[in-house]
Amino acid sequence: MFLSYSFIKQHEIVLVGLVVFTVAFLIQMFYYFFFYLRIFSLIKKTKEKSESVPVSVVICARNEAENLQKYLPKILAQNYSDFEVIVVNDCSEDDTLPILNEFKETYKNLYVTTIHQDSTFSHGKKLALSIGIKAAKNNFLLLTDADCEPVSENWIREIVGNYTQNIEIVLLYGGYNQEKGLLNRIIRYDTLFSALQYFTLAAARVPYMGVGRNLSYKKSMWTENKGFSSHSHVISGDDDLFINHNLKKGNYTIDISPESFTRSAPLKTYEAFHRQKKRHLTVGKYYKFSTKLLLGTEIGSRFIFYASLIFLAFTPEALILISSAFILRFAIQNIIFRKVSTHFREEKISNFILIFDILIPILNFRALISNKFSRKKIVWK
Repeated sequence: MFLSYSFIKQHEIVLVGLVVFTVAFLIQMFYYFFFYLRIFSLIKKTKEKSESVPVSVVICARNEAENLQKYLPKILAQNYSDFEVIVVNDCSEDDTLPILNEFKETYKNLYVTTIHQDSTFSHGKKLALSIGIKAAKNNFLLLTDADCEPVSENWIREIVGNYTQNIEIVLLYGGYNQEKGLLNRIIRYDTLFSALQYFTLAAARVPYMGVGRNLSYKKSMWTENKGFSSHSHVISGDDDLFINHNLKKGNYTIDISPESFTRSAPLKTYEAFHRQKKRHLTVGKYYKFSTKLLLGTEIGSRFIFYASLIFLAFTPEALILISSAFILRFAIQNIIFRKVSTHFREEKISNFILIFDILIPILNFRALISNKFSRKKIVWK
């Protein structure tokens, strides 16, 4: 009698596990088929070039002397007839200002604004960016960071070609330079997966973010929406939160042409990557509810998929079903990521898809918990 009851109980647990696994699997398939597969149509997308318009490139720099010397000339030497570059020197204590002054002698389209340190007032990137945007003479803005470089001399031309009368925002890709080591591959995979998400969700008319390493919008739109005032109390969010609040149907487009890419200097330590994660995750709670629901459901179903997969792996009667589901998901994931990594020139990460697919949510969860219990103030630099 006891053995019979025990068998029935075990059978019920396995049945519940199978139901949970199946639901998680179906949710994951929904994301891959309804969202992520859209990247193929975006890659094939072509557009008509608009006429050349005056452009302002805005860069914030805090103690970026070395990066400015290395990357700024590639922006100043763009193959475009009418553009200015505004660098906001934000309380730098290194040679940032002397280097910028030296560049000004060669490049007449470079303008520098300096924020001096105030012992009674601290600020984040949003203040520096706001000063740069207000100083811009042109309506068409291109935003990037001091440690970034465009991959093409036609970077400005390519991006500005997306604008029409109704388009106010252009979503773009900002990757990281390839270097040796596992950390570099983790960073580039994380960046690539985030891009896959925000590009394909935007293509499905549920846009939610852009990245400050490479982003373009009209100054008039920024002014009409009172800049970053709605989230000025949040240390981060000058890119994703601002875009999350202001993207709407018909006012944005996506450009993932290779000529529109930028590359950034990657972080060198796991601790620096952890701090960056913590800073980015402070913004998530201010996203629209629909955005939080979509992103939370994806990462939640992914965790449940792997957890229930491991649980059921020791159940012989479920092995065929879970193996088939796992192979199908991995095959689709592999096809998409190999295509995406090739298009975005992210080499040597596609062979780590399965490992990183499990690892990244763990790193995000660690950063989230750290934010919850840490009292240390998060800063942008």
